[in-house]
Amino acid sequence: MKSKILYVLIGLIVVLAAAWFVLRPGSKADADMLVPVKKGEFEILVSASGELEAKNSVRITGPSSLQAIQIWQVKISDLVAEGTAVKKGDYIALLDKTEIGNKLRERETELQKEESRFVQTQLDTTLTLRAARDELTNLAFTVKEKEIVLEQSKYEPPATIRQAEIDMQKAKRSYEQAKENYRIKKNQAAAKMQEVAVLVDQNKSRVQQITDIMKEFTINAPESGMVIYQREWNGRKKTVGSTIQPWDPTVATLPDLSVMLSKTYVNEVDIRKIKKDQIVRIGLDAFPEKKLSGKVISVANVGEQMPNSDSKVFEVNIQVNESDTTLRPAMTTSNNIVANKLKDVLFAPLECLHSQGDSLTYVFKKSGASIVKQQVKIGQTNDNEAVIIEGVKEGDDLYLSVPKNAESKQLVLLPASPAAPAITSRE
Repeated sequence: MKSKILYVLIGLIVVLAAAWFVLRPGSKADADMLVPVKKGEFEILVSASGELEAKNSVRITGPSSLQAIQIWQVKISDLVAEGTAVKKGDYIALLDKTEIGNKLRERETELQKEESRFVQTQLDTTLTLRAARDELTNLAFTVKEKEIVLEQSKYEPPATIRQAEIDMQKAKRSYEQAKENYRIKKNQAAAKMQEVAVLVDQNKSRVQQITDIMKEFTINAPESGMVIYQREWNGRKKTVGSTIQPWDPTVATLPDLSVMLSKTYVNEVDIRKIKKDQIVRIGLDAFPEKKLSGKVISVANVGEQMPNSDSKVFEVNIQVNESDTTLRPAMTTSNNIVANKLKDVLFAPLECLHSQGDSLTYVFKKSGASIVKQQVKIGQTNDNEAVIIEGVKEGDDLYLSVPKNAESKQLVLLPASPAAPAITSRE
């Protein structure tokens, strides 16, 4: 009988010890699920990934006067590898010369035609003027002849003298008309020669213009630096096979790596939080151990549509404070923009928050050995935590997930909150 009682007492002690181990404050089972409500400075962060680029860079461009010869786009047929270190004057790229070569041949053919026309016009005017000069000389001789006839007719009858006078006047008149005609023909010849000469000069200038532009199809580095490919409007980099246009002749850039920017895009929901000069914490995907700092230097006023997405985003440029030789354009950055800081506020992880409908938010709070389902009023949030305005106090332990059988508990409302139906267990 005594041994039976002893076994019962031992069993009871074991049960009580197990219950105390599970339910005691600070037990590991609770410690893994509970977090305290903290009080202090709360940062409102906006996180966005970005891409490094140089704040200042020298553009490597193709011909800027393609439009003048009616070429609207040119393909890149060769381009040095991105990241190549070059010196001033080094070869960078070669543009496709097919179209400009055709235009050069067309213009050279046109020039040959105009030069032939110039020679022909020159010959025609020479012959025309020679004939006019011969006629003028002959008419001058005719006037002399008529003068001699008139001189010899002074002993003739008056009618004969009168006829000689009329003949001499006609000869002089013809001579004067021939002189005027020669002057007009000479001016006409000069005008024709000037006209064809202008066309020849124009075609020569166009041939020279095309020749000069063709030389620019071989692109060399304007300065020393590292070659970084230029991005097109759709975000893709220009490479072999890409095209350049007269209004955007940039092939690549030579960035100044001493001052870097992180270009990022913030969604339209968060953009109202972003302002110029806000502090930014910057991380590098390529070097996770590096922690950089920066500040917002510009925020776009107009949003843009992301490809394959319905969301609108706004471009935000962040200047990196540090100068680091490991920083390279196109490196991916993680940017945490400090949009605001709140002093002496209560906050807890977002995982502690649960919702009922659209307006009620509550937490599961540990109270001694029991659990309280407490409504709370939420303030601003960041990616990980939320400010709690009412419902808890500093040091309260909150559950990170729904405790077992806690859903059946009655919701404790805030004093000013309207009545809400209790959430009951589905069990």
